Amino acid sequence: MEPVRIPSIPAAAFPLPPRLEGLRRLAYNLHWAWHPRTRNLWSLIDRAAWNRYRNPVPVISGPTDWSRVLDDEKFLAEYQDTLAAFDAYMANGSGHWFERKHGDALGGPIAYFCAEYGIHESLGIYSGGLGVLAGDHMKSASDMALPFVGVGLLYRKGYFRQQIDADGHQEHGYPDYDLNRLPLARVQDRNGLPLSVTVELPGRDLTVAVWLAQVGRVPVLLLDTDVAENAVEDRPITHILYVRGREMRLHQELVLGIGGVRALRELGLAPAVWHLNEGHSAFLLAERAREFVASGASLDTALEQVRRNSVFTIHTPVAAGNERFDSDLVRRVAGPLLDRGGVPVERILDLGLGVDGDRGHFDMTAFSLRLTNGANAVSQLHSHTANATWQGVTDHPILGITNGVHGPSWVGTPVLELLTRDLGADLEAMDAGPRQDPFWERLGRIPSNDLWEAHLRQKRELALFAHGRLRNQLARHGEAPAVLAEIESVLDPSIMTIGFARRFATYKRSGLLFSDIDRLARLVWDADRPVQIVFAGKAHPADRPGQKVIQEIFQRSRSPEFRGRVFILENYDIRVGRFLVQGVDVWLNNPRRPLEASGTSGMKAAQNGVPNISILDGWWDEGYTGDNGWAIGGRETDPDDEAQDWADAQSLYGLLETELIPAWYDRDASGIPTRWVDAMRRSMATTLWRFSTTRMLLEYMEQLYLPAAGFQAIREAAEPTITEAG
Repeated sequence: MEPVRIPSIPAAAFPLPPRLEGLRRLAYNLHWAWHPRTRNLWSLIDRAAWNRYRNPVPVISGPTDWSRVLDDEKFLAEYQDTLAAFDAYMANGSGHWFERKHGDALGGPIAYFCAEYGIHESLGIYSGGLGVLAGDHMKSASDMALPFVGVGLLYRKGYFRQQIDADGHQEHGYPDYDLNRLPLARVQDRNGLPLSVTVELPGRDLTVAVWLAQVGRVPVLLLDTDVAENAVEDRPITHILYVRGREMRLHQELVLGIGGVRALRELGLAPAVWHLNEGHSAFLLAERAREFVASGASLDTALEQVRRNSVFTIHTPVAAGNERFDSDLVRRVAGPLLDRGGVPVERILDLGLGVDGDRGHFDMTAFSLRLTNGANAVSQLHSHTANATWQGVTDHPILGITNGVHGPSWVGTPVLELLTRDLGADLEAMDAGPRQDPFWERLGRIPSNDLWEAHLRQKRELALFAHGRLRNQLARHGEAPAVLAEIESVLDPSIMTIGFARRFATYKRSGLLFSDIDRLARLVWDADRPVQIVFAGKAHPADRPGQKVIQEIFQRSRSPEFRGRVFILENYDIRVGRFLVQGVDVWLNNPRRPLEASGTSGMKAAQNGVPNISILDGWWDEGYTGDNGWAIGGRETDPDDEAQDWADAQSLYGLLETELIPAWYDRDASGIPTRWVDAMRRSMATTLWRFSTTRMLLEYMEQLYLPAAGFQAIREAAEPTITEAG
């Protein structure tokens, strides 16, 4: 089946030299987000603009000295080669695993709905792990030439930018993105005009504009309410990701679910499978039921038809991560639309009854589980937890399809060059299933000194990046020039470096390392074997306890005990995460078991040869092999949280003192830490395939998507023919 193609008009209109018109195709496809060669092209055009914006549209929209570029024969040759490679990638969807094995098994595309997408740091419509996972999902679907279309929201103010003040308080700032300077286009309707759809709200009709973010071969539709047709109070509905106000959040999720279905219908798309990535898009199920009722089906038949080809992914066992709304709020805001469409709101509320039986709340996860054909958790351990949590809500087991990461986006260039040169690896082409070359089994062929030097290069890149961030951060705090000068000497690559970066939710125990201040101080300041630690992460604006943890760690980092050895980088995003997972020596993760559903940052580190030291939770519970990293504690948990925290802290300190630090500092005659490099190899060998989004998508296809599409023959008789929304 051919990839989905969406007609569109780029947001910005600007001239380019005729010989370089292909730059427009390259800039408006986020394929460049995981292709270093294309990113280098933007740097060759205007290094300062690229470094400032990390986005090619401002680079090529000017002002640009095109005469200099047109006179550069080396640039022109590089441009032509890069464009040819891109065009070949986009044109060649044949020969991939899905086409070979399943051919035309799907009668339409897979529609993937998610509240956030982390594709690249310049497109700030993501907050963290869920969005980055969705972005990696889209990239691998593109690499595998799968028939996908994504649906999300276009947040003009994105997620907040984090600053940490001189007292350690997290400050929240919301940018106002200029869509003309982003790689976005307006989707065209069948008449060639900008596409909009309508979502009915109490007392008014909401106009929703449809934008396109093209991710390689995969289009992602982004819905936007900030248009002139809407009242001023409705235009901000899609401004802020994970907005705090519950009524505004409900409006967002109605737009995502209902508006998303209507946008696909306006484009003439009839998805074979509907994938809800988390419960935020659950109203798509109600909208699809309304379509069937409008075509003459009874409500029960409509709900069954919706269920047959819908699938659902649950991402967290933490209650706060599962969306719930007050039932009266749903009645007031969504009730008129649902009742008028023949899908009574009271029936929807019944289907959204949570495990606690509280009729005062509508549970989006429970609703999604009841109205989908299959569901999955995001690790094997999470599957056990989810089945126990949602027992009685769903009549089918919640499968375990462990998350993965998109290697081409996260493996650093020095390491990637080694994999390509010495092993013939192509991370982008890992979709052959059992037929592929298991290059990760040959990692022993890479000389230890080469692997270690590649790692040190990535470590130096992290240090240079962090120096700039820390200097700006402390300068804003009013620190003296002498203090700012000290920054150049910190994060020495010759010192073992621990990385910890994620959302600062309290169950993740970001401050566990500080359980015994004196013991930690002895570790970091050891004269012969010192240690340095880099933290990064945000806490949700409503999460005061998480913000307090950030403040405590910042204050520790500036205290006499830890200044110069402990650091916290502000405004954690994809770019910061990329430097960290590539450049630290060891990745730390210490949540309370079993509250970490997956934890993909550790996978990214591992694929760079950065071993994990982690609680046996999420992916590490199945990823730990005994020789590819270290496990903190065991699988038994103490119901007393304080006792468990202390026990885990003691295990962590003991592992650092007796295993990790000695292995890192134990060098052979040529200065190579051979025991550590062995762990690096095992870390890579056990994750490059097993915890890739390619493997993950193979499992989604065979365990969820194809079984859901297997109802196609039955559904064809009942599926309404819909050419227009409504």
